[in-house]
Amino acid sequence: MIGTEGTGIPAAPGLSGAPRGPGARPKPGVADFLAKEAKGFKSNLDAYLPQDLVGGSVPHVPGTEEEAVWNAASQACSTEKIHFCFTVDQGRVWYLACPSSSLASNPDSWCPLAAALPGNSEYWDRETVYLFEQEGVASALRWDPETGRMQVFLGASRTILPRVQSMDANFVTINPDVADIVPWRNRMLMTEKLSRATARMLLLSGMLVGLICTCVLIINYLSINFTERNLAQIKQQTEEASNDLMIKSYSAMQSDTIKHMVRVQELLDQLSAVDGTLVRYEVKGKSVEWEALIPPAFAQNFGEPQGLAPDGRARVKNSK
Repeated sequence: MIGTEGTGIPAAPGLSGAPRGPGARPKPGVADFLAKEAKGFKSNLDAYLPQDLVGGSVPHVPGTEEEAVWNAASQACSTEKIHFCFTVDQGRVWYLACPSSSLASNPDSWCPLAAALPGNSEYWDRETVYLFEQEGVASALRWDPETGRMQVFLGASRTILPRVQSMDANFVTINPDVADIVPWRNRMLMTEKLSRATARMLLLSGMLVGLICTCVLIINYLSINFTERNLAQIKQQTEEASNDLMIKSYSAMQSDTIKHMVRVQELLDQLSAVDGTLVRYEVKGKSVEWEALIPPAFAQNFGEPQGLAPDGRARVKNSK
């Protein structure tokens, strides 16, 4: 809102002072819901001007905005325990910060000057000076026309306002009732909130997995104990397989294998007595045909001679 309430400074020419409705309020994020802290989230923060407020800018590197602001603000405040807020505009990150101890008596508060950072609801341009006064303390936010650096003035109203009056610039008085609230950020508090959210999600996940396993065990128990077992078909298949195995075993025992093995052994014994050698024993159906090498003097005793072998023995063929 543009105006001169409580400052004694003329309004900026050409700027409308028409009233506006209440500004946007912060809403709980995903971490608040996961940590089950959304009900206690405070959206309507109180306007408060910290006594140790600092501001500045750092080059914008996408993805590292919060880390860069935290490093710069920690050095400016000489402590890592800080509250800060920032916006990104024209390749730079513009921020305001203060030591966390400055908010000891005003924990649920925000700084109205943050609404004047580039990109926020009260920002017009860099030629405008943004003012806020509270309980005799005034603050001003401006950009140096020569260097382009952001400057923050903070002190007693009787000191800051005359200094601002000497500047040749337009002035905007920030009304915290209509400006969009810009909440402070704190890395340690956010880390602790994420830790609580992670622990709660792990607990819920473990409980869910345990419940699913219990349900599976119950279903298996019911299916094992209450399912009707129909074993008649399995019993019939088992009996048929057993009978088939018995028949094949009987057939194997009734084969002529043993008989032929005995016959071969007899032939070997008879041939060894006359220095003979069995060279072929072939079973053809129910008939048997064999050949042997025998000395010519004993050839007629073993079968029909087929001629002489290279070693001088006669080849004898016989069948049965």
